[in-house]
Amino acid sequence: MARYSVTNLHAGTQQNLSTSYKTLLSLTAATGATTLRKGWIYDILLGADGTPADNSITYKVDRQTSVGTVTTAVGAPLDGGDAAGLLEESVNNTIEPIVTAATQFIELAVNQRASYRWVAAPGGELVVPATNVAGIGIRAKSAAYASTTTAGCHYWE
Repeated sequence: MARYSVTNLHAGTQQNLSTSYKTLLSLTAATGATTLRKGWIYDILLGADGTPADNSITYKVDRQTSVGTVTTAVGAPLDGGDAAGLLEESVNNTIEPIVTAATQFIELAVNQRASYRWVAAPGGELVVPATNVAGIGIRAKSAAYASTTTAGCHYWE
């Protein structure tokens, strides 16, 4: 299986946080020249890249059933000999996707000065379903921090 890396710094313009969730990055299956396929997220990296202060940022990873308005990114193969991935990598939403209620996999508050890394235990990877435009999104919000954050993940398909 080929492995890939994508961040919301790969394309588009980062969106400032507010008190409502902003989707930073999402992986979805997409109908294209090939059949739909699953993906497995095994590593997520999160952090603020604005001026440091002591504010809280809440990150959330959950299921979504649409992509909203996004910039399409291209995941980088971790092995240069692998072909381009077939999952859709979307970053820096300007219009939010439809998020499935009560499906959060990860939800945590982090001090703005901190970063966070989640690594799946073997067999505990987050699964992107082989359903058109369905997938997993990484979102953030803050009551006080009004600048940008980064989100990245490693996945295989």
